[in-house]
Amino acid sequence: MNLSYFIAKRISFRRAGGFSATIHGIAVGSLALGVAVSILAFMVLGGFQKTVADKVYSFTGHYQVQRFTMSNAFEEAPFSLESDFAKNYHNLDFVERIQSFAHKAALIKGDQEVEGILMKGVGQDFDTLTFKKYLVSGRLIKIPEEGTSNEVMLSRLIANRLLLNVGDKIILYFVQDPPRYRRVEVVGIYETFLENFDEKIVIGELQTIRNLNGWKPEQVGGLEVFVKEQPNSQQVSEMENILDLDLKLINSQDKYLEIFDWLKLLDTNVYVFITLIGFVAVFNMGAILFILIMERTQMIGLLKALGAKNAQIRRIFFWNGIRILGRGLLVGNAVGLGLGFLQSTFNLIPLDAESYYMSYVPIDWNWPVFIAINLGITILTAAVLWIPVIVISRVNPIQSIRFD
Repeated sequence: MNLSYFIAKRISFRRAGGFSATIHGIAVGSLALGVAVSILAFMVLGGFQKTVADKVYSFTGHYQVQRFTMSNAFEEAPFSLESDFAKNYHNLDFVERIQSFAHKAALIKGDQEVEGILMKGVGQDFDTLTFKKYLVSGRLIKIPEEGTSNEVMLSRLIANRLLLNVGDKIILYFVQDPPRYRRVEVVGIYETFLENFDEKIVIGELQTIRNLNGWKPEQVGGLEVFVKEQPNSQQVSEMENILDLDLKLINSQDKYLEIFDWLKLLDTNVYVFITLIGFVAVFNMGAILFILIMERTQMIGLLKALGAKNAQIRRIFFWNGIRILGRGLLVGNAVGLGLGFLQSTFNLIPLDAESYYMSYVPIDWNWPVFIAINLGITILTAAVLWIPVIVISRVNPIQSIRFD
């Protein structure tokens, strides 16, 4: 057996007893706390970013394809589903699906109030399974193959302002020349907690907008493009290659820049926080190892008197630090991943949805990040372990044996 490792085992943890055992426990605890907090911080950050981004993408897609227009109005210029992009998007492996839509401004009248809204018309390609998780009462609208059902879904915010409930009949006054109106039924109420959507979007039928605008059955205001992975510049280039000359591609991250810039800003805050946690954990490890060396001064002098070299004695305390590091990582990962599992399974910690855009703390399982945290702390700690052991070479055997 390696002599340095054997001695390190004899002087560590419970075998050391008394003060040494307490110091070892503090070292393991501080390191475990740093690891657990780091893992939980990235879990919550990733979960928060993913939840907010998914809400935006579920309403707009990762990209939108629209016709070029000089107008800044909410309503889009129509184009045909017979366009090259609509026919050839299947050739792009990263595209999951597309979804047709159109917008039209309107006024919605309740019993006492009038609210300006933007009706979003969706077709039969509307992904009801994805949207259903935002439904808080009622049901999804039915989109018949022919004609219209005159059904809409309101946000809870609009419904509360206008004192409306599921089953109420309301009138939508559409802003056009001449003005037109439609009597519709509220069949569902949704909530995303994102003001960009909840304050103004009413989900209705695309065919209703076609009828109001005099569009042909194959015409749409735009296409929402959903991709399988996080959007990137390579996807934009490939989609633009098959895009019709009169169409443009809009990235949702650019369209809702304030939301995604805010999410990126959170990265900086977490990185600063994790850096401070890592610095404290690594500094504690170095300080505690230095204390252990000072406590074992007599042992060091005795080993030197018996002929042990400085390198052998350094390895004793290096192995001691590695054992502390191993236990700290084990406990820290168990605590961090365990708490993350409990939160993701049972949603134990609630949030104020109006302030945080979600009703509970979200968790994201990003295993590459967890591995990087463990590797980073291991490398930093292993490097720091060599600093205190330099003191060993300066220990005088005669003085250290008499040290008290």
